[in-house]
Amino acid sequence: MRYLDLVVLILALPVFVIADLPLLGWAGAAVGWGGQRAIQAVLESRAAMTDDPKGFFRLMAGSLIGRSWFLVISIFAVGLIDRPAGLAAAVLSLIVFTLYLAISVALRPTKGGEQEG
Repeated sequence: MRYLDLVVLILALPVFVIADLPLLGWAGAAVGWGGQRAIQAVLESRAAMTDDPKGFFRLMAGSLIGRSWFLVISIFAVGLIDRPAGLAAAVLSLIVFTLYLAISVALRPTKGGEQEG
């Protein structure tokens, strides 16, 4: 369930092909989203290993800001190359982000350490 956003991103490729949407848009969204997820995994593992609360906060805040910029720059770059592809990349990224956010909220631990749902 945690990687459903990546599954949807992969499943979007046949939709792009069948709907004759710009494949550059899919590629831009895939590179941007996949890259930011890889950055997230690396920084979250580093943050989990630190005992310093300030260091943990710096890593997590830096991760959020850096990952956002990485995704935005990838969409912007695709849009500079081809405007319709940039729009397709932005819409696909928005869909995947919304799904990721909903899953993150649904799977978040509660105060008792148990998950809701």
